[in-house]
Amino acid sequence: MLKKKKNMAEDTPNTEAMPADNSNAEQETSEDLNQQNDGAQDIKNEDQASDANGELEKYKAEAKEANDKYLRLYAEFDNFRRRTSKERIDLLQTAGKDVIVSMLPVIDDFERALKSMETATDVDAVKEGINLVNNKLKNILQQQGLKSMDAKGQVFDADIHEAITNIPAPTDELKGKVIDEVEKGYYLNDKVIRFAKVVVGA
Repeated sequence: MLKKKKNMAEDTPNTEAMPADNSNAEQETSEDLNQQNDGAQDIKNEDQASDANGELEKYKAEAKEANDKYLRLYAEFDNFRRRTSKERIDLLQTAGKDVIVSMLPVIDDFERALKSMETATDVDAVKEGINLVNNKLKNILQQQGLKSMDAKGQVFDADIHEAITNIPAPTDELKGKVIDEVEKGYYLNDKVIRFAKVVVGA
């Protein structure tokens, strides 16, 4: 009877060994999860790398566009600098062209006056001709912006007058004023281009 019980005990499955099989299953499940996580991480890393490459290409394109724009602007500025330099040289070379062209008729009048003076017998007619030429010349220069100074009798002003000498003033009213004008001064468009050389009363 004991022997039979012993056999029955041997036939009864060992339930204590079952937890070992469950442990193996849990380990396999954990490994599967780890592999899935690793796969998901790899996909995520690939997506991030793809995004980074996309941003890099975008920045490269922007840098290329900015460089092209800079080169175009530099070329335009260089052309502008050359053009303005050429225009400045042309302007300097032809700055007095208008004045000279306007004075050509006066030169013609002087040549005619000189020719007529060779055979002229009437001095008054010669004087009148010279006065006409002189007035014509002054009118042309006034049209170009030239204006003469009226210095005589004015208070001496060092900004527009150049004192040649001082002499005793004939009256008290002329002290510190221009008594005589040795050389006339001129404005060009309200800017002094020649100082009047004057004698000042002391």
